[in-house]
Amino acid sequence: SLWNKNNYVWGIGLLFSLCLMGVVPSCDGGNILVLPLDGSHWINIQVQLDELHSHGHKLTIIRSSGSWYIKEQSHMYSVINIPSQINLKEFFGGFLERQMQVLEGGSALVFLTYDFISLLLTLHEMWHNDLIYLLNNTTLLKELRDAKYDLLLTDPGVATGVILAKYLNLPLVLNARWFLAMDGHFALAPSPVSYIPLTGSGFTDKMDFFQRVKNVFYYSVAQAHQYLVTPGYNAICEKYVEDGCDVISLIQDADIWLFRSDFVFDFPRPTMPNVIYIGGYSCKPSKPLSAELEDFMQSAGEHGVIVMTLGSVVNALPIKLAEEIASVFAKLPQKVIWRHIGARPSTVGNNTLIVDWMPQKDLLGHPQTKVFVAHGGTNGVQEAIYHGVPVLGIPLFFDQFDNLLRLQARGAGTIIRLNELNGETFEQGLRELLHQEHYRDNMQRLSRLHRDQPLSPMDQAVFWVEYVIRHKGAAHLRTQAYKMPWYSYYCVDVLLLLLSAVIGTVLCVVALFRFLCCRNRTKIKQQ
Repeated sequence: SLWNKNNYVWGIGLLFSLCLMGVVPSCDGGNILVLPLDGSHWINIQVQLDELHSHGHKLTIIRSSGSWYIKEQSHMYSVINIPSQINLKEFFGGFLERQMQVLEGGSALVFLTYDFISLLLTLHEMWHNDLIYLLNNTTLLKELRDAKYDLLLTDPGVATGVILAKYLNLPLVLNARWFLAMDGHFALAPSPVSYIPLTGSGFTDKMDFFQRVKNVFYYSVAQAHQYLVTPGYNAICEKYVEDGCDVISLIQDADIWLFRSDFVFDFPRPTMPNVIYIGGYSCKPSKPLSAELEDFMQSAGEHGVIVMTLGSVVNALPIKLAEEIASVFAKLPQKVIWRHIGARPSTVGNNTLIVDWMPQKDLLGHPQTKVFVAHGGTNGVQEAIYHGVPVLGIPLFFDQFDNLLRLQARGAGTIIRLNELNGETFEQGLRELLHQEHYRDNMQRLSRLHRDQPLSPMDQAVFWVEYVIRHKGAAHLRTQAYKMPWYSYYCVDVLLLLLSAVIGTVLCVVALFRFLCCRNRTKIKQQ
């Protein structure tokens, strides 16, 4: 009968579902301690925390009371507050304002050698103080131990989390792209500077001789900064961690690196088995826009829409630049959505919609979007790749130029430096991206490559966090190379032994010949 047939089909379906449940590894809700960085780093990790929360994991966040982005109240996590004297929003705001002035026409060299390094050292000092507060607070430490966390998830841009994980003896998972002063790969994988460009160098993986010389110089500067930063952390290790510790070794000893990049975006380089690439893991298919925004997008017709934002940390460009940009937009047939906070430029045209906030992911995923004008933050670049929208980049600070350079090297975008930005260069860059189809074609190709994966980056991130919980770490994936002294790592001791053996053999042969020659001469004289 039909009823029996339906029951049969239902039974087969149930059996198939049970089989799948047996194949897919499960993980009961874990107890995860999180020590994140603020700003855009928090925006990155927050998406992952949301996914972990939806999988039933309990999350506890350690945050500074002066936090900029990390909210004290959330349905996703509970909070441990650390008192701080620094308001990060005001602190960064002042720095960014000064850097905008420098990039517009000041002495960048003086700024980078003094103000930027001063900023980083101040931030590290703040995290030193936070860590010392934690390690001196016996009540809080007891609560952390009694909570029996399964792992600690942190960002190695500062070393507070890795030292705390060592102190609490917890498995360590890093949500990373940087560690202290350099790209995270330099901490744990072979990284030849002959074809791996340093952040800030502005080079690709194809360098001529003089570029390689400069790249070695940038590597030396990064190492010098690392030596400025690590002593403070190592002093805390010596004081609070039994038998002491070396902060670089702790970072290298992490169980899993969830790396916010991939080789669609980055240049190929050596890697390690415990590095999991999750570039673009926050990207999702676009959602429908509000009725007002959708009407605006559709009103653009065949010309399409330009989307512009310089990120959440930059309120506004200098007024002169904003006036010139608005004037260029007004001349174009495209419609424009521009996130701009501050004085409204007097040259804004009827085709331009100025907003305080925009649903960036949803706008980039809209078929009417033709060009994305952006500062080159990692999130924006990855979202542009995901949705296949070419980028006109205006880098402002940190790694933004290097991010945009990777798009430009693949023919998927172009760059205008802030000190070269004016109405003429901006219009030229926009028209180039709008009218030369190869930019869009190349970006669409990157989008297809990025999406063609057996598992989404987010699924990989969650899987490997749960993997560490299930197996109490992932020591079998960690290399032991960093525990070797440098002369053993580079086999200098082996080379010295072999060289000594060769030299010894040559000397023995020479000595033997001299002995035989002398003996023959003695015989001749005796005759």
